[in-house]
Amino acid sequence: MKLWAPVVAYMAMLFALSSRSTLPQPPAGLTYYHAHFIAYAGLAVVTLRATSGGFREMSWRAVVIAVLMCWLYGASDEYHQSFVPGRSVDVLDWVADALGSMIGAGAMRAWSIIGRRPGTRDVL
Repeated sequence: MKLWAPVVAYMAMLFALSSRSTLPQPPAGLTYYHAHFIAYAGLAVVTLRATSGGFREMSWRAVVIAVLMCWLYGASDEYHQSFVPGRSVDVLDWVADALGSMIGAGAMRAWSIIGRRPGTRDVL
C-alpha cells in the first residue's frame, strides 16, 4: 500500500485542481499544455514506481500499465472538468497528459536500465 499512497495523493491533487473554476497562470513562457505535460509526467513517475514495486526493476509491462493508468486518469479528469463551471473538455489537454505520461515513464525506465548496467555505479 505504501507504494500506491503517492499515486492516490497525486491523483487527488490533480482532481482538486481540476475542480477549480480558475487556475493560477503558469510561469512566464509556459502554457497550460506545458503544465499538463509536467503534471502527468510526475503522475507517471509515481505510478510506475507503484506498478514496478519500487524504482529498481522497471519492466516494459510496468511502464505500459503505468502509462495506460495515466491516460485513463487524464481522460476521466477531462470528463470531470466538463461539470466544473468555467472549465471544458479539451482533447489537446489530454494529448499533453498522454505525452507527459509517456515521457515521464520512459525516462524512468531508461534511468532504471542505466542504473543496472555493469560497470556503472548504483544510481538508483
